[in-house]
Amino acid sequence: MSKPLNIGMIGYGFMGRAHSNAYRKVNNFFDLAYHPVLKAACARSADKARAFADQWGYESVETDWRKLLERKDIDAVDICVPNNLHSEIAHAAAAAGKMILCEKPLAMNGPEGLKMVQAVEKAKVANMVWYNYRRVPAVTFAKKLIDDGKLGRVFHYRANFLQDWTISPELPQGGTGLWRLDAAAAGSGVTGDLLAHCIDTAIWLNGHIANVNAMTETFVKERKHTGTGKVEKVGIDDACAFLCRFANGSLGLFESTRYARGHKALYTFEVNGEHASLKWDLHDLHRLQYFDNRDEGPLRGWRSIHVTDGDHPYMGKWWVPGLQIGYEHSFVHQVADFIEGITKDKPAMPDFRDALRTQHVCDAVLDSAKSGKWLDVPKA
Repeated sequence: MSKPLNIGMIGYGFMGRAHSNAYRKVNNFFDLAYHPVLKAACARSADKARAFADQWGYESVETDWRKLLERKDIDAVDICVPNNLHSEIAHAAAAAGKMILCEKPLAMNGPEGLKMVQAVEKAKVANMVWYNYRRVPAVTFAKKLIDDGKLGRVFHYRANFLQDWTISPELPQGGTGLWRLDAAAAGSGVTGDLLAHCIDTAIWLNGHIANVNAMTETFVKERKHTGTGKVEKVGIDDACAFLCRFANGSLGLFESTRYARGHKALYTFEVNGEHASLKWDLHDLHRLQYFDNRDEGPLRGWRSIHVTDGDHPYMGKWWVPGLQIGYEHSFVHQVADFIEGITKDKPAMPDFRDALRTQHVCDAVLDSAKSGKWLDVPKA
């Protein structure tokens, strides 16, 4: 008989929905020691919090996250609010002895992130950051192939994350849905929002990024702010590209933009090794493309691996081979791994310290873009 794990959700947007869906579905497919209970949803607007709670099945509503943390019936807090609010809530949640699941990026910058790491480690509370692409079965399978040495020595890693939703100069900055365009709330633009995903996956697959050389651009310099009603300077990066060297000697190339017309969420990566290469595309997320130079000559070529068999990562929990799953299932997998972690007292990655590694790379990228210089990335 599984035990309840009472969830307090802070925020009700896109990620609040994705996480809530995962909490509701995970025990239908995974045999776990705990089952999430949607205990309370928290938002500043009581009406919006109630509507969210009613839709997803939360038992109660709070309008002050501090009151949520005071509740004895909350075991774990899910932080799904703009980036500038992560730190204060995480510190208070740690002090209250709550488990913490925090949206990415971890913090506004590395120093803030380090203090969050120190807070959760001092409090000894379970913690995790929602870098969900690690839990796409094809990406997890790529990790296994690399760890098993199938690629041999890695020479190149390249990734991009392209969108097009901010091209119009009439789009305002700030407020619900548009806080990602407001530097005060987001900290950065595509670097912290999109490239952070690429960086987390890259570090997980290929190890520490040692140094970077970056450039950024803000194409629309001023936008109306929904808070003040005034036209204000835009402080976030609309586009970013950077070169890097990994500690293992391989070279990296990363690009992200919200100005690539025709792309809504194109996330791809490719890894080239001495024996083999692999590549993955979010638009075809259940497939992993693989090339092995050791194959017989006339048959050598790229193969498309349909990652749906029961011996592929996570897939034995779902349907019969050949029937694929989607984006939302990566969150289900992350909840399952988090629960397994607290059951075995072995944290599910990425925890706060692991996510700090990505934060350090993001900081170095933004600093390099300002200075035009190669910068070293500190280790977390």
